[in-house]
Amino acid sequence: MRLHDFRGGVHPPGQKHLSAARAIESLPMPPRLYLPLQQHAGGPALPIVTVGQRVGKGELLAQAQGATSAPLHAPTSGTIMAIGEFTAPHPSGLPLPTITLEADGAERWIEREPPSDPFSLSPVEVAVRVGAAGIVGMGGANFPSAVKLDKARQAGVHTLVINGAECEPYMSCDDRLMRERATDIVDGIAIMLHAVQAPRALIAIENNKPEAIEAMRTACRSDTRIEVLSLPSRYPAGSAKQLIQWLTGLETPAGGRGTDTGLLVHNVGTAYAVHRALRYGQPLISRIVTVSGGAVAEPRNLEVPLGALAADLFAYCGGVGEDCVRLLMGGPMMGQPLPCAETPVIKGTNGVLALTLAEVGEHHSSPCIRCGHCVEACPMGLLPVEMANSARREDWSGIQALGLSDCMACGSCAYSCPSHIPLLQYFAFARGQLAEQRREESKAKKIRMLMEQRQARFARQEQAKAEAAAQRQAAKKQRTVVAVEDDD
Repeated sequence: MRLHDFRGGVHPPGQKHLSAARAIESLPMPPRLYLPLQQHAGGPALPIVTVGQRVGKGELLAQAQGATSAPLHAPTSGTIMAIGEFTAPHPSGLPLPTITLEADGAERWIEREPPSDPFSLSPVEVAVRVGAAGIVGMGGANFPSAVKLDKARQAGVHTLVINGAECEPYMSCDDRLMRERATDIVDGIAIMLHAVQAPRALIAIENNKPEAIEAMRTACRSDTRIEVLSLPSRYPAGSAKQLIQWLTGLETPAGGRGTDTGLLVHNVGTAYAVHRALRYGQPLISRIVTVSGGAVAEPRNLEVPLGALAADLFAYCGGVGEDCVRLLMGGPMMGQPLPCAETPVIKGTNGVLALTLAEVGEHHSSPCIRCGHCVEACPMGLLPVEMANSARREDWSGIQALGLSDCMACGSCAYSCPSHIPLLQYFAFARGQLAEQRREESKAKKIRMLMEQRQARFARQEQAKAEAAAQRQAAKKQRTVVAVEDDD
């Protein structure tokens, strides 16, 4: 298959060697797990357990609310200790509603249905089971996978793309997953092909992962529908839109989805989760996480129960040195700064990093020299410096016209800027201001609607009073006429 190309992109230092050489290890079960109810794109899940209740491993703790929500299950057996707010994996550090589960060490599974042949199920039934397992995009998007499968089948997509690019520096969890569990991943891909009713699948892997490429090619050798492609290593090749452009030369329409081009993109971790859910009835209760960075004593990849704290992962990897200046959840390009290490792993967590000053760098921004590097690096073909100028002037309509909604916040522009202008911060500020404007507009619209309803209610009351007065006047007049007739 002939590969195409996408515009822009950068080549940051990979640093994958820190963790990629070691096999996946299982994190010992922490004494307590903290499970945020918001681990997906939609609204928070609704708890169906109570404080003090004993639960089994895999038991449903919170059910989905709405089409883009996802259920939450117990990663181990134990007791529900609290349902309240806890530090969220978000740079604001604001707490989110969270279920606290105290492990009992028994690892007692709930009763599960015996394994069945997923290919005997209808495509709709497969998607239903994927949704019931709480599976969301494991690459970080956190969008419920069942919804994507259903919509892709309805749209008639012709190709399922499995994203094994893993272009973020430091991250190697997908690499190790493909090396060690390739057969399971391929089985998950076959199940997803059945769910989507697509005739073929492409597995896209960057060429800096030769062992993963070989393992996946060996695993899918007997299935002619699946092809493994080696891509040049360039950030952000792992983004869905750029991946589609690599493979087809087609650009996803602004505001559109990959299915508009006839392709559906899923992460390799998602395919593995689908395999476990459909073959063994296991909901999404754990995932592979890269623990890395110059401040980590022994970087490695761990299979981690959801709800484990970043501090638990760091402790298992020998701890974090005093030279740590930044904690991140995710990679250094698109990851989120952590307010503290007491922050839980969620479904979309592919890594936790502890970085030193040498890795982060200490730069002071200077005026733009109009070099155009940010424009060259932007994979979406935007004008980052002009967008930043609009944000600086608080010209919100201007920055929207320049394509803020198309910005994927990949950080390529900021990385390539010799003046170290904090472009991403400008864009985040603009998004926040526009979101506040939308909230204010929504609030004003609601107030106007309430005022109109109040005025209409008063008008109805006045009309009712006038009608009642007219009826009383008519009745009084009728009584007067009757009295006169009686006198006659």
